[in-house]
Amino acid sequence: MDLITIFLFLILYYIIASRKIDWGVMLIIMGLPLYLWRSQLFGLPFTVLEAMILITFFVWFFTGTNFKNFLKGAYGIKDYFKNRKNRMSYPFGLEASLVIIIAFIACLFSGFSAASLGIWKAYFFEPILLFILIINNFQDKKGFRKIIFSLAIGAFAVSLYAIIQKITGLGIANEFWANPENRRAVSFFGYPNAVGLYLAPIILLITGYLYRNISSKRAGENIFLIIVILMSFLAIYFAKSEGALIASSGALVLFGLLANKTSRILAFSLIVVIGVILTVSQPLRDYTVKKATLMDLSGQIRRQQWIETWQMLEEGRFISGSGLSGYQQAIEPYHQEGIFVNDGDPNFRRKLVFGSDEYKDEHWQPVEVYLYPHNLLLNFWTELGLLGMLLFAWIFIKILFISLASFRFPFSFVQDKQISNFVRDGYCPYISLGIGCAIVTMIIHGIVDVPYFKNDLSAMFWIIMAMAGLIALKNKKIKDRKQVAVRK
Repeated sequence: MDLITIFLFLILYYIIASRKIDWGVMLIIMGLPLYLWRSQLFGLPFTVLEAMILITFFVWFFTGTNFKNFLKGAYGIKDYFKNRKNRMSYPFGLEASLVIIIAFIACLFSGFSAASLGIWKAYFFEPILLFILIINNFQDKKGFRKIIFSLAIGAFAVSLYAIIQKITGLGIANEFWANPENRRAVSFFGYPNAVGLYLAPIILLITGYLYRNISSKRAGENIFLIIVILMSFLAIYFAKSEGALIASSGALVLFGLLANKTSRILAFSLIVVIGVILTVSQPLRDYTVKKATLMDLSGQIRRQQWIETWQMLEEGRFISGSGLSGYQQAIEPYHQEGIFVNDGDPNFRRKLVFGSDEYKDEHWQPVEVYLYPHNLLLNFWTELGLLGMLLFAWIFIKILFISLASFRFPFSFVQDKQISNFVRDGYCPYISLGIGCAIVTMIIHGIVDVPYFKNDLSAMFWIIMAMAGLIALKNKKIKDRKQVAVRK
């Protein structure tokens, strides 16, 4: 029955995408959590999200953007070869090609297992197809608006369900998280941290667009975006995803410091207030220090993971990593079944050696073998090898450079009438700043978590990357127009 429901849904989706390709892409962006809707066809697993991406890419590449073209035999692939002289190079084209190749090679070190090939397809190949779709279909002046509002609608749905869960406990399968005394919202995802990983970058992207839109007369749109931001923060708080809360808040303060004079004053004032509170409140200061130095329970578990991961890399896997989906098997020989957790006792080590068995039992914490080492660099290093880690480090840096450089770039042209109209036509430096701060959010959160290796998160990353690519294309057009204006 579930397969029939999915089949009918995908037929309806195909009809929509074949008539309006941008609608199809927007439905993908707002429906990133649909990867949770899974089934099998002829024994092969698939998710609704990846089916939507493949259907939309097929429609775009082979039948063009209009369903009538398919009936007439006007295939998009023919147009592709006919217009090759007028094509522009893809932004991040080389990087995307290398990601596909390196990720496929990483499958070799996992023995080309079904799991590794599935990850290659879901976390690299299909997100890159989505990247291509966005670059080709959202270059018009409404492109950023379509992306942002699609993300905002998805964030609204995820946040609303998380808030309802906090109040009612509805849909929380884990009894510990469902307990009203320490309830943690999981929304559609099944575990709390997934809520923060999904929502945190979206908050910054919406903030950038909201700054662009705030002076417009679209009061309804602005109110909706503000509500989504507030609900997203509330959902992250209810999920008790501290990493996401810190990352999004820190990136939001950075956005305020860079955006304009008014926001700079507000952000700086907030920093001062937080500093005063931490100075006055000893318990809050101790809590902050404990979190920042990773001396709490989760922090100590993370540190142990990193130690084990580094040992694994040093002993023969420094270049290759563990291969896609190979981390759990590769780390097993280096994994400790548990750790003794230091609760702040200054005599902790001495008591472990000379103390009672009861003391040791109280401080013993079993540790499972996780799917990933929960650190941005180590995640890419173990899965894709050293070259893959360096490639993604370069991509993160390049996105930051494009977005933050573009934040200031257009201001030098606003006095040129031939250029200023183009700059105002759907482009705004605040969107660039939002993109950069979304990447900063992922980097901060990635210190202790996995902000890429999941269906929705990998797609999210390539959506952000596509937005940076669209900025790069617009910058190139601005430069070209400036050069034409100078020659005239």
